[in-house]
Amino acid sequence: MQRTGLVLALVAGMAVVAAAAAGAEWPQFLGPNRDATSPETGLMRAWPEGGPKVLWTVEVGPGYGGAAICDGQVFIMDREKEQADVLRVFDLKTGKELWKFGYAAPGKISHPGSRSTPTVDEKHIYIVGPKGHFHCIDRQTHKVVWQKNLLEDYGTKEPQWSVAQSPLLYKDTVIVAPQGDKVGVVAFDRATGKVKWQSGSVGPMDYASPMLRTLEGVDMVTIVNREGASAVEAGTGQGLWQYRHPCRILVPGMTAMPGGLFFVTGGYNAGSAIIRVTKQGAGFGVQEVATIDKVGSHLHPGFFHDGHIYALCNTNERKDGLICFDQKLKIVWQTNNAPNLDKGGSVLTADGLIYIVDGAKGDLHIVQPSPQGFKSLDKVNLLGGREIWGPLALADGYLVIRDQSQMKCLDIKPGR
Repeated sequence: MQRTGLVLALVAGMAVVAAAAAGAEWPQFLGPNRDATSPETGLMRAWPEGGPKVLWTVEVGPGYGGAAICDGQVFIMDREKEQADVLRVFDLKTGKELWKFGYAAPGKISHPGSRSTPTVDEKHIYIVGPKGHFHCIDRQTHKVVWQKNLLEDYGTKEPQWSVAQSPLLYKDTVIVAPQGDKVGVVAFDRATGKVKWQSGSVGPMDYASPMLRTLEGVDMVTIVNREGASAVEAGTGQGLWQYRHPCRILVPGMTAMPGGLFFVTGGYNAGSAIIRVTKQGAGFGVQEVATIDKVGSHLHPGFFHDGHIYALCNTNERKDGLICFDQKLKIVWQTNNAPNLDKGGSVLTADGLIYIVDGAKGDLHIVQPSPQGFKSLDKVNLLGGREIWGPLALADGYLVIRDQSQMKCLDIKPGR
C-alpha cells in the first residue's frame, strides 16, 4: 500500500510539473494548442487597485503580429518603414531587447505592419513575413539556417492585405500553406528546409494559419480560405476532406469541438457553421450540422467552453459584440455595444476565464463565460489608439499584449 501510494504521489507530482511546464510556454500563434487556450489556473479574477503590474513596455512598429514566449524570452515580428521585416527578441522579465534579425522586404501594405507570430522550438525560430519570406533562424547564432518564399516559390498571388500566416510544427517538420494553384500545404524538414511532402491545391491564400487537429486517430492539418475549410493528413499531405463555406475573405481558423465537430466562421456577412467530420471507409465525410446567416467572427477563432461557443462577432458590416451560441448556433446572448469589444484578441484559461482586449478602446476585460449572460468581472485600460487586434500571449502568469505602437508584459499571477 505504501509503495502504491508513493507511485501515485510521484505520478501526481509529475502531472503538476507537466502542467506547470505547459503553462510556462506560449511558443507559437495562439499558444500551445494553437487555439488561444491556456492550461494555466489561479490567475487574477479581478484587477488590483491601479490595475495589474506592468513589468515593462517597449515600443513596436504598427502591426497585428502577436508574441511567442519560450524559455523566458518573448519573440515578435516587427516591420520597419515598409522596407524591412524584423524578428525582435526580449527578456520576459525585464523587456530588455536581447537581439534582433532583419531582412529587406520593401513594399507598401494596406493596414501597414506585421501580421504573423514567430514559431519557436528548442533550436530554431520560424518566421513568415507579409511579403511571403519564410526563414528558419538559429536561436544560438541568430543566423539564417534556411529560407523560402511562399509567394515566389509557389506562384501564389499576394493577398490584398499580404501574407498573415504563422508556421506550424509537427514532429520533425514545419508546415506552411502557400496555397498556390498546384501546391496547397507544404511540410519542410525543420533542420534542413528539405520538402518532406506537399499537398495538392486547397484554394487561394487568404489570412488563416494552418492548424493541427486529431480526429479518429488521424493527425490532420486544417486550413481555411475563401473556398472553405479543408484538411490534409499531417504526415503525408494527402487530402482528407473539404467543406465549402461562403466567405470571400477568411481569417479565423476553425474551432475544434467534441465528437468531430468544428465551428467555422468568417466576416463579410459570411456567417458561421458547425460541421461534423466523420471517418467513412478510407476517407472522411463532412456533414453540415447548423448554420447562421451573416453572424460571424472577422479575425479571431471562437472558444468552445462547457457546451457553448463564445465568439467575438464584430465585422465590417455588423457589430454583434461577444456572442454565446449553443451547439445549434442559436444565439443565447450577445453584447452588441455593451460592450462591443471590437476585434480584440483573447485567451481562455483552464479556470474558465477569458482575458479579452477591447480592440477599439484598449480595455483589458476579465470575462467569466456562462450561458446565463455576459459577465465582465473587471476591466482596466492599458492600451490605446486604433485597431488593437493582435492576439495575446500568456505564459506562467505573464500576459503580453500590444497595440499599434507598444507591447506590454503584465504580471497577472496573484501574490507574486
